[in-house]
Amino acid sequence: MVIPTEDSVITEMTSTLRDWGTMWKQLYVRNEGDLFHRLWHIMNEILDLRRQVLVGHLTHDRMKDVKRHITARLDWGNEQLGLDLVPRKEYAMVDPEEISITELYRLMEHRHRKKDTPVPASSHHLFVQMKSLMCSNLGEELEVIFSLFDSKENRPISERFFLRLNRNGLPKCPEKPERHCSLFVDLGSSELRKDIYITVHIIRIGRMGAGEKKNACNVQYRRPFGCAVLSIADLLAGDSKDDLVLKVYMCNTESDWYQIHENIIKKLNARYNLTGSNAGLAVSLQLLHGDIEQIRREYTSRFTHGVSITRKLGFSNIIMPGEMRNDLYITVERGEFEKGGKSVARNVEVTMHVVDSSGQILKDFISFGSGEPPASEYHSFVLYHNNGPRWAELLKLPIPVDKFRGAHIRCEFRHCSTKEKGEKKLFGFSFVPLMQENGRTLPDGTHELIVHKCEENANLQDSGRYLKLPFSKGISLGSNSQAVKSTKESFWITSFLCSTKLTQNGDMLDLLKWRTHPDKIAGCLSKLKEIDGSEIVKFLQDTLDTLFGILDENSQKYGSKVFDCLVHIINLLQDSKFHHFKPVMDTYIESHFAGALAYRDLIKVLKWHIDRVTEVELHDHIQEVLKAQEYIFKYIVQSRRLFSIATGGQNEEEFRCCIQELLMSVRFFLSQESKGTSALSQLQAVFLSSFPSVYSELLKLFDVREVANLVHDALGSLPTVMHGDESLQAVKLQSIGKTVESHLYTNPDSRCILLPVVLHHLHMHLQEQKDLIMCARILSNIFCLIKKNSSEKSVLEEIDVIVNSLLDILLRTILEITSRPQPSGSAMRLQFQDVTGEFVSCLLSLLRQMTDRHYQQLLDSFNTKEDLRDFLLQIFTVFRILIRPEMFPKDWTVMRLVANNVIITTVLYLSDALRKNFLNENFDYKIWDSYFFLAVIFINQLCLQLEMFTPSKKKKVLEKYGDMRVTMGCEIFSMWQNLGEHKLHFIPALIGPFLEVTLIPQPDLRNVMIPIFHDMMDWEQRRSGNFKQVEAKLIDKLDSLMSEGKGDETYRELFNSILLKKIERETWRESGVSLIATVTRLMERLLDYRDCMKMGEVDGKKIGCTVSLLNFYKTELNKEEMYIRYIHKLYDLHLKAQNFTEAAYTLLLYDELLEWSDRPLREFLTYPMQTEWQRKECLHLTIIQNFDRGKCWENGIILCRKIAEQYESYYDYRNLSKMRMMEASLYDKIMDQQRLEPEFFRVGFYGKKFPFFLRNKEFVCRGHDYERLEAFQQRMLNEFPHAIAMQHANQPDETIFQAEAQYLQIYAVTPIPENQEVLQRDGIPDNIKSFYKVNHIWRFRYDRPFHKGTKDKENEFKSLWVERTTLILVQSLPGISRWFEVEKREVVEMSPLENAIEVLENKNQQLRTLISQCQTRQMQNINPLTMCLNGVIDAAVNGGVARYQEAFFIKEYILNHPEDGEKITRLRELMLEQAQILEFGLAVHEKVVPQDMRPLHKKLVDQFFVMKSSLGIQEFSACVQASPVHFPNGSPRVCRNSIPISMSPDAARVIPRRSPLSYPAVNRYSSSSLSSQASAEVSNITGQSESSDEVFNMQPSPSTSSLSSTHSASPNVTSSAPSSARASPLLSDKHKHSRENSCLSPRERPCSAIYPTPLETSQRMLFNHIGDGALPRSDSNLPGADKAVNTTPSSWSLDSGKEARNTSESGKLISPPVPPRPVQTASPARHIASISPSPAGRSPMKGSVQSFTPSPVEYHSSGLISNSPALSGSYSSGISSLSRCSTSETSGFESQGSEPAVTVPSYSISEEPVRKESKTPPPYSVYERTLKRPVPLPHSLSIPPAADPPALPPKPQLVRPNNLENSSRRTEQVPRPRPLPRKVSQL
Repeated sequence: MVIPTEDSVITEMTSTLRDWGTMWKQLYVRNEGDLFHRLWHIMNEILDLRRQVLVGHLTHDRMKDVKRHITARLDWGNEQLGLDLVPRKEYAMVDPEEISITELYRLMEHRHRKKDTPVPASSHHLFVQMKSLMCSNLGEELEVIFSLFDSKENRPISERFFLRLNRNGLPKCPEKPERHCSLFVDLGSSELRKDIYITVHIIRIGRMGAGEKKNACNVQYRRPFGCAVLSIADLLAGDSKDDLVLKVYMCNTESDWYQIHENIIKKLNARYNLTGSNAGLAVSLQLLHGDIEQIRREYTSRFTHGVSITRKLGFSNIIMPGEMRNDLYITVERGEFEKGGKSVARNVEVTMHVVDSSGQILKDFISFGSGEPPASEYHSFVLYHNNGPRWAELLKLPIPVDKFRGAHIRCEFRHCSTKEKGEKKLFGFSFVPLMQENGRTLPDGTHELIVHKCEENANLQDSGRYLKLPFSKGISLGSNSQAVKSTKESFWITSFLCSTKLTQNGDMLDLLKWRTHPDKIAGCLSKLKEIDGSEIVKFLQDTLDTLFGILDENSQKYGSKVFDCLVHIINLLQDSKFHHFKPVMDTYIESHFAGALAYRDLIKVLKWHIDRVTEVELHDHIQEVLKAQEYIFKYIVQSRRLFSIATGGQNEEEFRCCIQELLMSVRFFLSQESKGTSALSQLQAVFLSSFPSVYSELLKLFDVREVANLVHDALGSLPTVMHGDESLQAVKLQSIGKTVESHLYTNPDSRCILLPVVLHHLHMHLQEQKDLIMCARILSNIFCLIKKNSSEKSVLEEIDVIVNSLLDILLRTILEITSRPQPSGSAMRLQFQDVTGEFVSCLLSLLRQMTDRHYQQLLDSFNTKEDLRDFLLQIFTVFRILIRPEMFPKDWTVMRLVANNVIITTVLYLSDALRKNFLNENFDYKIWDSYFFLAVIFINQLCLQLEMFTPSKKKKVLEKYGDMRVTMGCEIFSMWQNLGEHKLHFIPALIGPFLEVTLIPQPDLRNVMIPIFHDMMDWEQRRSGNFKQVEAKLIDKLDSLMSEGKGDETYRELFNSILLKKIERETWRESGVSLIATVTRLMERLLDYRDCMKMGEVDGKKIGCTVSLLNFYKTELNKEEMYIRYIHKLYDLHLKAQNFTEAAYTLLLYDELLEWSDRPLREFLTYPMQTEWQRKECLHLTIIQNFDRGKCWENGIILCRKIAEQYESYYDYRNLSKMRMMEASLYDKIMDQQRLEPEFFRVGFYGKKFPFFLRNKEFVCRGHDYERLEAFQQRMLNEFPHAIAMQHANQPDETIFQAEAQYLQIYAVTPIPENQEVLQRDGIPDNIKSFYKVNHIWRFRYDRPFHKGTKDKENEFKSLWVERTTLILVQSLPGISRWFEVEKREVVEMSPLENAIEVLENKNQQLRTLISQCQTRQMQNINPLTMCLNGVIDAAVNGGVARYQEAFFIKEYILNHPEDGEKITRLRELMLEQAQILEFGLAVHEKVVPQDMRPLHKKLVDQFFVMKSSLGIQEFSACVQASPVHFPNGSPRVCRNSIPISMSPDAARVIPRRSPLSYPAVNRYSSSSLSSQASAEVSNITGQSESSDEVFNMQPSPSTSSLSSTHSASPNVTSSAPSSARASPLLSDKHKHSRENSCLSPRERPCSAIYPTPLETSQRMLFNHIGDGALPRSDSNLPGADKAVNTTPSSWSLDSGKEARNTSESGKLISPPVPPRPVQTASPARHIASISPSPAGRSPMKGSVQSFTPSPVEYHSSGLISNSPALSGSYSSGISSLSRCSTSETSGFESQGSEPAVTVPSYSISEEPVRKESKTPPPYSVYERTLKRPVPLPHSLSIPPAADPPALPPKPQLVRPNNLENSSRRTEQVPRPRPLPRKVSQL
């Protein structure tokens, strides 16, 4: 064994500083500046102290002091840094293996308590510093007197602190701090209360009156000035008050001055007032805690500079031996004087002298207070004209004892004249002697002294002349028989003596002088008990000598009385006030006691008292005797030793017999059982409490074993009844505790005798669960004496005894106290924890001491297997309790490691018993389960995770204990293998616990434990043919464990490799591989998720990872609860990132799993217990709120309708109303608020360093508002700081995929809207269209221009091809994430001709939109239109469009590309269409162009004619069938029959539209270039015109409104016509024109008649009206007014340019621009034919009703051209009264909602309409293409197709009939596919 020579403190310091160094740097990194700097200072201090120790020149005391400082700083630093508490003994670290565990626990507990709960100080001191008096009318010197006053008892409790101020109110001697600073010492805790006050009296020195003239009098008087008061309670909160200013008050009448402080305290305002408006006393106060020596050390500077000490009045609470005091306190109270022949009362001044026996005045023995040196005389203050003055001034006379005898006090009374001379005339005197002739001093109390008259010239120097006179009324000197003249004048003083040498007690003097009065001895002994204790302790030695002297003189006569007096004195010293005098008595016994014969009398009297304990009348006296037995035995033993020394040991046997007899009496007395009376048990308790203190005295005379036997017999005789007096049981236990702590027990010889009786009593108490605190302390002391490695036979025997007696009861006690609820009070809780900790440490100590033999004996001692089973279950349960984190404080790692070492050692012993006794036919599941559970939580303990320790700490633990986790893991594996077929009992219960163990990052442990899973799979396969249970449990536990931070990539690989290797030869290998693969993939995702969640801010990585995991749980694992949990985690992430739209879509996933049913759901996550309907309602409302915040109002409308439908079905009209209002508000927001269209970016993540869910995949991401490519790219690089941005858009090769790096490829992509119908319609506001451009997008494209073949430098269009990449996503955007993975790529090449067609289409649409916006005044600034016109016309003039002609219209191209005939025709159409649009645009531009831009407009017009010429267009009348340009507010017209010469005959037929895939009409195009479409662009404007024979007239029609586009109806539109009317058949022909024309303005009607314009059906809208032939539909739920057939025209109120939609016969639902209502509340359908639309009617009776938005739907017949002249009416004329959008602005017409509506007859079409098959989803539906998507999106927002188009909600549960049927029928609700099995019953 190597013993280091270096001091252990230095070794610890060095290693600690190394550990701190690393952590100190981390503090800087974490920006914890305060702790960083404090620790830096502490480290420097420790290094300085270390140098001092290493130098080695320190004294022993100094070395001890330095070590104390070092360890204090080390502990402070460890606590601040969260390091372990270090157990220390005398400043050195202790080795826990070298001391018992109970001792270790006590050391830890002591240090923990010291750290947590500082011991409250019992002594307090008040520091006072006088700074100045602030007052305007000073000018005289002042005296300031501080004192402490108890208002409760109405008396001062301290001496006075006296100081003088100069004329400026400042201290007179500032250079002497002791003159203006004082410390009021020895205040007890009882004196820190609110009724203790600091009083300040201020006396001025000067003239009699404050306002007298200066020359009036030269004599100085002391006169009252003011008083201030402060409660000490004001200091208790802060302990310090610097620069405190006290208000100074003055009494209204001087006669109240003596009690002014009381009046201020009582707030008797009428008796005092402020001395001045600005008078204040500036002081500094501080309350200090601790004994005076400690204060001197801590506040060295204050004591160094000087501070006066102000004591308490009289003795302090504790009188210390050797304290020398002889202070007489005199209070000058008051006087009663006669006028003395004067007309007014006198001004009396008292002068006091102390005069000795010779008549000389004693110098400097009158003290006014601390802070001022004593003086020889005292002058009282003067009260003006007062014959009964009250002064109440306290003086201290510190007169030495030798001068006390014969001295007296003389007080002289003088009248102070206020005349010019100011003389003081003596008129009387009083005196009082300090000591009487018999030696007694002046008694304490108030004395009324006689005032003896005298003249000014009276000679008082000769004291002998007046000392014979009487001095006090009622008291006269015996020798003086002179008569006293009666006098009315008196003078009162109060005296109080505080002396350790003088006594005022005559009985005390008589006792001490007993030899002079032998006859008074009995009386003196009797009176001793009446003498005050302070008098006795002052003369303790003299008194004891007196008593033993009397005993020696006559023991027969006085023995009993002396014994009683001795008992009284001994018990007096038990008082806390005098307990410091015990050492004085001990010293007396050892050194001064001489009573060699006293022991006989003492034993005899003591035995006499013990024998009479049953005599009730003597109980009180015997109790006193028993209390004093310790010192009685001390006197007995010392007396016997003195006798032995004197006689050479005579009478030894006789003495032993006496002691034996005495102890026999004791045993008999203790064995008595109190039968109902508590008196006897009280005496037994008193005896037992002091009996252990006798052992040490007996050991001085007897052998150890003898004394042990005596004590064993005494304690053994105690009654064992536990239900007796509880106080006696507690005292009995305390006595046993003291026995164990005594020196007698530490001896091994005596311990073996005493241990059985001690254990017997402990067992009884523990069995009853009584006095546990004391039991724990005794047990701790027992184990403290048994060292760890003691292999002595005696120790092994002791362990045997303890195991047999206490092990079982100890386990039960720990179980009992840990199962109790903890007490609420902090003190009680600490006590509770202490008890638990002590018992635990005792158990651990016992187990650590047990050897193999002990364990074997213990296990063999159980008679039955049941007993053994109970024991094992009990000890396993206790071990689980010991492992709990709360068992010890968190920084007690040392204690935890020791405990774990003991536990694992014990478990290894007990596992053998488990194997031998509880396997095969004796198998017991409960005990095996308990064993495995214990083993698992043992391994998982935080204190055993060595990976978290610092390297040095880890090394120490491994050296001392090894890795206990591996040991326990091997034991688990071994026990598992022993189970055999019983393993099935633990599958799947142990999968979770074992999985938790394998996740610990310890390779050996993992290698041992992972194979158990193979074993479990194998046994489960044998039992049930599969291992679904194993799989389910593994998956469930993995998520919770990995989210707690457990597991790593290494574990995933190890798990995979070990199990794959294990199952290679199994018959079930395939299913095993599948399970392992699933679990491994789950681990990958969970690890990625955990890593992402460690990031600070929410980013795409976190969201993407959560989406990946969520989908995995749903699709691959079908774990519904986990799926829902991750839905909510994703929802929270979105909310945090303010992705409100994505948050709404996410919550929809959960909403999809619920039905509108009343099934109860359990409490789950943040949801309370509620019905499924309530939860779905709550979800709907939350989703609507998020759609609203995300400006995705269209989706919100759908949900509003769904929930409104539910409210309606329940007749919940209140909530239905709110929901309808919410729906209306969403419509308003669509029209009124601006929405930004986001950019979309394609991101490729390449390389192996990306997380699994991103690796080598490409995504499309929806950007943030205002985010462009550069900003997005920078954001992605910030999220992936190690990624490299690729600078090209080509697909990367395999080397990039496999690279150990991160590559990001980012470029912008263009969305391809699915719903083209809305976007192609004219007249729909951009506010509505903007939604469809960027929502529900599956497809995105990216264009790369390139030249194929030879590039023509003259005309690059000839060879300009475009490679178009279309990306198809797994889910549409927006969705539950801002980005989704690309599922499929489609790459096509567009020929130069196709490219040209698309460019022109986009440009034409852009022009249309800008012109429309300009017409409707939507455009505040016309610059965009101007720039666009200029760009197109200027480019065309300079060869833009002409280049297309040169490239594609030449004969050579047509011949070489015969397949492009249709495309060439289409290009030609577009060019002509562009010319038409430009001409109309110029017309509009002319109207709005400002004056300063007229020249530019003129230039554009001129260039336009040049452009026409270049295109070969002479006039537009030559054009034929060009695709119409539909403008919402009027359109240019051309003659419908004119045919262009240049067009081929084929051009007259309708050119069908290409599908959106071949010619997507979505592209943002530069207004200044038509050359190419060179990069991927995102379109803001889309356009796709319909074929028609509509032609243009260059003058706008009177009505600029067009209903060729379907507008959404305004929220303010009210359709209040009766249901029957709205559902009636269409009106006949004859009513059409009358109604229609009645709606038109005068300017519009001729237009309708002259220019009949047949419309394409897709551009028409039918409004149903009531006609004469209408058949009303019966509806019993409607009111009578609604059932009537209204033949008058109905009126409509339209707003915001929104109009109703149309439908066709087919009943096929197409995407309208506003959401249709759900089918369940379908409105009456309107029959649609290929005719002009007309508005539906409204009942005038309901004109005032709150407007409501009908929900029209559109039925579309694409490509149908109707040229029938029978169709009359123009959409641009007949319907203009219905549009308000820009009519009033452009044509001067304002539509009125009250005008009659147009009547339209019904027409039928014979041809079958030609339809374009629409693949678009229902409007804003959140839908999935089910054939392609593995994960269907929620369909809460989808609109199921139905035969009935929706409208106003019907009465609840009433289904409206079809427009073609009158009979009622119910629409069947299409069943929705459930994405998951219905397992949500509890969620």
